[in-house]
Amino acid sequence: MYHGLTILGIIPARGGSKGVPGKNIRNINGKPLIYYTIEAAKNSGIIDEIVVSTDSMEIAEISKKFGANVPFMRPSELATDEAKSMDVIIHCMNWYLNNRNNRFDLVMLLQPTSPLRNSDDIVKAVDIFINKKANAVISVTEFEHSPFWINNLPSDGKMDNFVNRSFRNENRQDRGKFYILNGAIYLAKWEYLMKYRDWFYSNSYAYIMPKERSIDIDTEFDFKVAESLISFSLRGDDDRCYR
Repeated sequence: MYHGLTILGIIPARGGSKGVPGKNIRNINGKPLIYYTIEAAKNSGIIDEIVVSTDSMEIAEISKKFGANVPFMRPSELATDEAKSMDVIIHCMNWYLNNRNNRFDLVMLLQPTSPLRNSDDIVKAVDIFINKKANAVISVTEFEHSPFWINNLPSDGKMDNFVNRSFRNENRQDRGKFYILNGAIYLAKWEYLMKYRDWFYSNSYAYIMPKERSIDIDTEFDFKVAESLISFSLRGDDDRCYR
């Protein structure tokens, strides 16, 4: 319990993955990827229940080995490429209601594909939630490119109207900073999430994370970048980069 609030931390980790096969338990610097998220959640000291939602017995056993709870197996219909993460979250919440008669004050989604998110990030996100009297807090990071320089390409690759003419002569600084969701932390009130099934419905705030902790593994390239960053942090005395 943190400031009188109970927190359910949900780590979604299905067995199938097309971008990086077996990524949730693939070793990164000698530890399975999911280890880093479980460890960060444990080290935060503020999450009352850390639960892994998975359809894989192998992921379940590894998760339990590192200190997470796996009280149920995720239904197969919620373990497909088409399954929505919100449905996975609501399923987990309903399981606690129906099987443990337990509801928490807050729900935090911690995706294992964000191994650089650390325990301090988790605590700071909750602090923002409390200080802002928010319904939800979502982690973001600064986006280095202006979205005004991004567009679709036609089949012939022609770029005559790729950039809106009104934006071409403007300095980048004139438009301020842009931010992008980094996938590391999603936090919301239990009742708010049950009612709206939306992180952004009302009174939601950003927790801004640095780029070096905002890697979201979706490809082999992402995996190699994360591995390099974690390896670099382990060469020093301070391992807070991933804890």
